[in-house]
Amino acid sequence: MRLIKKMLGKALYGMTKIMCIIMEGLIQLIENTVVFVGSFFKGCLALASMGGCLFFLIFVHLGFRVLMHPAGLSTILFLWMFLIFGGKFASYLKYIKYITTEFLFNTANYLMDEVNYQYKAFNEYKAAYKKAEEDRIREQQRQYYEQRRKWEERFKQQWDQQNSQRGQGNYGGYGGQGSYSHGFVNPTVEFKNKYERSCDVIGVSYDADKPQIKSAYRKKAKEYHPDLSKAPDATKIFQEITAAYEFLSDDNIQQYKNL
Repeated sequence: MRLIKKMLGKALYGMTKIMCIIMEGLIQLIENTVVFVGSFFKGCLALASMGGCLFFLIFVHLGFRVLMHPAGLSTILFLWMFLIFGGKFASYLKYIKYITTEFLFNTANYLMDEVNYQYKAFNEYKAAYKKAEEDRIREQQRQYYEQRRKWEERFKQQWDQQNSQRGQGNYGGYGGQGSYSHGFVNPTVEFKNKYERSCDVIGVSYDADKPQIKSAYRKKAKEYHPDLSKAPDATKIFQEITAAYEFLSDDNIQQYKNL
């Protein structure tokens, strides 16, 4: 009986490894396809934004013929739906892969060696996956707040240093014609100025919310994208726009409103 259980355990272990490889390949294929489809639609939008007679004569005419054909219309709709739900489906497959393969691996090990392995119910792996996801999110939040704490400490050190320099201004002669050390910057003022400059770069008001900022950023980025714009300084402007958008994060928006 013990030998049969051990053989069953080995067979189950091998089958689970094959299942793991197949599901991992399927997940990778779906993720890559989502990226490819997204790039395809972005390329079409980029061509459409360029406009011109060439686009109208070739792409609009070709697109109209594709949409009028049942197979072409079905393909476009399928790709669009795949782009929307493909990422969610890949995430769900990761969840199924984890709880299924971990359960089968544990069962296989338990059949091969009951002494060193304890049998676990299937539901335990569901809870373990949810806990792992919660731990991952908490770790990301911890890293973010740790980075923000370092950023605030750096500004505080600059503030203290500049205050010290201000208090130790150099005075000249008996006439008292001295001057305070230049370069004094209040971190709050510096943050406020940088935030407002970022808004000016993207072209939004200082009280704009995240959707408004995102919409304006997309418009500006499309206008000055190096592959689309003919402006000689398009690359530099595009980099400034991207840097400004990254600075206008949800936390910085809230921090600016609290000033």
